[in-house]
Order: sequence, then C-alpha cells, then structure tokens
Amino acid sequence: MPRPSRLSSASLSARSPRRRTLLKAGGTLLLSVVAPLPASAAQILAVRVWPAPDYTRVTLENDSILATEHFLVPDPPRLVVDINGLALNDTLKSLVAKVEPNDPYIKQVRVGQNRPNVVRLVFDLKEAVKPQVFTLAPVAGYRHRLIFDLYPTQPVDPIAALIEKGEWSTGDTAAAAGGANPASPLPATPPAQTGVGPDAIAKLESEMSALDGTPPPQAVQPTPARGAKAPAPKVVRMVTIALDPGHGGEDPGAIGANGSREKDIVLAVAKRLKAKLEQLPNTRVMLTRDGDYFVPLGQRVQKARKVQADLFVSIHADAWISPTARGSSVFVLSEKGASSSAARWLANDQNKADLIGGANFAVQDKQIASVLFDLSTTAQINDSLKVGKAVLTEIGGINRLHKAAVEQAGFAVLKAPDIPSILVETAFISNPEEEARLRDDGYQNQLAEAITKGIKRYFADNPPMAKSRQT
Repeated sequence: MPRPSRLSSASLSARSPRRRTLLKAGGTLLLSVVAPLPASAAQILAVRVWPAPDYTRVTLENDSILATEHFLVPDPPRLVVDINGLALNDTLKSLVAKVEPNDPYIKQVRVGQNRPNVVRLVFDLKEAVKPQVFTLAPVAGYRHRLIFDLYPTQPVDPIAALIEKGEWSTGDTAAAAGGANPASPLPATPPAQTGVGPDAIAKLESEMSALDGTPPPQAVQPTPARGAKAPAPKVVRMVTIALDPGHGGEDPGAIGANGSREKDIVLAVAKRLKAKLEQLPNTRVMLTRDGDYFVPLGQRVQKARKVQADLFVSIHADAWISPTARGSSVFVLSEKGASSSAARWLANDQNKADLIGGANFAVQDKQIASVLFDLSTTAQINDSLKVGKAVLTEIGGINRLHKAAVEQAGFAVLKAPDIPSILVETAFISNPEEEARLRDDGYQNQLAEAITKGIKRYFADNPPMAKSRQT
C-alpha cells in the first residue's frame, strides 16, 4: 500500500506565497457573495385620488417610507415631486388615469423615471395651490402612505359655498361678518321682547289644523293708538343645521359582512336628511362633506362654527365584534367620563378617524386644537341632551334602540363649544340584518324622517335665540 508523500518544510515554504494568494482571492470572492446587496427599490402598492371642493388628495400606498422633494412652477401652475428610492411600476403609472376631468385642482398628472431610483410626478394644475406633502405610518390595514394634499391658495369658505348654491343671502354674510346671527338683522344683544326663532310652533299648529280641517289660528294685531308708531314687524331668523356624514375618503368606517361601507351609507342618509330639513320653513343645511373625501374631525367642527350653525348632527353606522349587536343610539359629549364602557370604546374608536383618514397633524390649526380640547361647555351639553332625547325618541319608533337613553362620551367631533351637537348611530352595520336595512332606500328615508321630527320637536321647545358667537 503506497504511503502518502510528505512535503518537506522547504517545499511548503516555497508554495506558501501562492497559497496565500489563492486564499486571499477565494476570500474576496466569498465576501462578494455573502455581502448584503443594495436594498431593492420601494414598491407602490396602490394609488388613489380623492377630489373635493376643499382640496384634492393623492395617496400613494407603498411598502416602505419614501423620501420626497417637491417644488412649484408658477406659469402654468405645476407641482413637481421627486420620489427617491423608487422604481416606476404599472401601479404608479395607473395614477394618470385616476385623475377625473372634473377634479377641481388637478388638470392631469405625468409620471416618469427621472433618473435611476428617482420617479418624478408632475401635477398640471387648474389653479395655484398650497401643497401639503406628508407620510402616514401603517394603520388599520393600510401600509405606509405618501400623501399629497392640494389646497387652493384661497381656502374655500363654507358661507361662500352656500351662497353659490343659493342657500345663503348676501345679507346673511354681512350679519355673520359683524358677529350677529345669520339672516337676522337683530343686534348682538336684542331687547328681551323682540320675537325670534324659526316659528316652528306656528308650523306645527298649521300642520295640526290641516289634519282636522280647521283653519290655523291667526294672530290678532292690535290697532295702534292715534299718533303711536306701529309695532316693528316680527323678525324671523334662519336656522342653520350642520350635518356631518362620518368618515369618507381614505377612512371607509366600519364595513359590513356584505361589503357595505359606513362612509357610503351615512352620506346617503345625510343627503336624504338634508332634503327633508330644507322643507322646513326658514331652515338651511350644510354638509361637512357632500362626496367621498376625508375631512379631519377638527375641520368638521370649524365648518359648523363658520356658518354659525344652530345644531350639529354627526351621522354614523355602529359596529361591534359580535354580529348580534343591534339597535340605534344617540350620543352627546361628556365632560365627566363616558356613561358606559361601550360609549367610551365607541368614542375612542371614532376619534381614531384622523389617524385612518390621514390628518396632517404637523399643520393642525391651533384654534382647532383648542376647540377640540378646551372649550366644551355645560350649556352646550345640556342643549345637546335635549335634542338627543328628542331624536332618540323618534328613531325608537322605526328601529329597536340599543340603549333607551342618550349616552355620553368624549367624541372629538362633538366638541363645538357653542353648538348643540349629537352623534346618531343609525344601526349596526356589523349586524347582517341591520346592514341590509341600512342599504334599503325605504329605511334610509324612515331614518331621515325620524331625525327630522326629532329636530322639529327640539326647536319647537327651544327656539334658537339671537346671540353673537365667536368664529
């Protein structure tokens, strides 16, 4: 059996430089294999465009945090955005087709690979805008989001919007600017004997007379004594109601087992309710949103205050982990804690809307913040309880009540300090039976009618007085 040959020490020494060279080359090759490769480009998972009168939002949902640079070009107006660490893909290309012709602010968008790992977006604009560009952390099923909010340089005024629709007169505008009540020539502190209010009681008397065929009672006008001045005519003040369809845009709200989205249901109910309320005399209605877009909670409150609303009604569709939960509810604000653990849970859940919908907290108005957290009043809560009870009673005639009494909790959207505010949970969208009812036109109409009757009852017992408000 042959024995293995042995290399002498001299032979090993002679070969060692070559051996070291081979080892070094092999080691270099090994390091090149196991060294971490450069991170792959981020991927755009979805793109969405939400046009609205107040602003247009563009959302890019992606799998990581994106760094951006942007600048404005004035003539013609354009917004140019460079997104770093991004490769162009079909999803991002589809953004071009997402822009609708009726978008109030975007004419079109162009997308291209500007240079390696940098994608450029060019928004051709219909007018100059003030862009807000920010990112949102993953929440509620969303991954990372890059948000472009395109606001007009002159913010949309809710009163101007009502004037454009013929729902507000120029006289109202002057009164509002002077701090007096809308549509009322009364001074800020009118004499106690001056007649005010929408005269809802007179309307109810007229309706009752129509039922039994008797003419409505006529007010007797006293004959003025010779030389005396005729009494001033009675002043009738418009009543302004703010309706707030919850959620919208990036925030779908609760989703039923059959795919119904809360944001769609409550907008449909709010539009029906608006039509019914506007049939009442001396009543006008503002929607905090009239389409599928997101409005932060604080801005909903501010919209109501800017039109000096006499009532704020937020409309929602409840949800619970169990599909058996059912019934309608009415909530108002609480200064002393929630009236039940369920009310506290619901308030906490609703107050997350800004996180899901995507509010830009970095630029949140300080006045809005103070309204939401510092200025709630006992008087507002007491009035809210009155209107809440009237509405809950009427809703109880068309649907089972989840709780027989008005509940209270710290809902951010109810914290207008000077406006009675209620939140109506129309039914449980998480209950398949009630979800079907919420989708039904007939039930939506019944809901709108019931809420209208409750509001009529409240104003009949509590006619709004003329008083100045801080806007």
